[in-house]
Amino acid sequence: MASLHVVATPIGNLEDVTLRALRVLREAELVLAEDTRQTRKLLDRHGVAAKPVSLHGHNEARRTALVLEVLGRGGDVALVSDAGTPIVSDPGERIVRAAIDAGYEVSAVPGASAVLAGLVGSGLPAASGFLFAGFPPRKTKEQRSFFESLADRPETLVFFESPRRLAGTLAALAETLGPRRACVARELTKLHEEFVRDTLDALATRFAEGARGEVTLVVEGAARRRAAASSEIVDAAIRARAAAGGSPSEIARDVARATGGKREEIYDRLVQKKR
Repeated sequence: MASLHVVATPIGNLEDVTLRALRVLREAELVLAEDTRQTRKLLDRHGVAAKPVSLHGHNEARRTALVLEVLGRGGDVALVSDAGTPIVSDPGERIVRAAIDAGYEVSAVPGASAVLAGLVGSGLPAASGFLFAGFPPRKTKEQRSFFESLADRPETLVFFESPRRLAGTLAALAETLGPRRACVARELTKLHEEFVRDTLDALATRFAEGARGEVTLVVEGAARRRAAASSEIVDAAIRARAAAGGSPSEIARDVARATGGKREEIYDRLVQKKR
């Protein structure tokens, strides 16, 4: 039966491609690529004669019809992204879903991943689990809400970010999550690969002018075991923080961060005290 192959390709170094991936690309009747120029470099480097066809957010519906047509006549299809593993923050999900719904085989051809490369090189915990959160929202209010929703997650957090927005994202993370350990993994597997490890606030200062190249951002998760603070300590922290001003949600967030208590419980306690 014809198959749709989701093929991981190098994230920088063109040697980071599997033998299986090269075989699939050679045998496929149709190769779909997010960036045909980038994929052409990989194919030329390894002597693969396939001519990639473009796939992006604006033509995915049309390409889905083409994929089903090729599969329908018994041809295999290979789906690659600009770099790394397809569908992870890249187009292609609709095509995979359509192939599955039509009853065709879908296989994953694993390989390079910026998520995993950034995680294992960061020095932050990986064995206890991690959460890939993709690209953070661009708008300030949505971004703040997004980071707050992750504040109590115990897993190591992994993000993708544009080098132009890196400084603002680091500053927002530092303000929301506090002085956690983090790592900016830049230009992974390329000539100028760099892992910069420090606290979020220090990294925000380091990259205040932005960065160059593709960025994977890895951030320490919340402590898995928080020491329970006594009610007297929490009350004292509430009084001290409230004296500085701010909304109840802001005060609750900062007190939770300082005492290790639960933000929701501290918020309720604060509201009751105001009443």
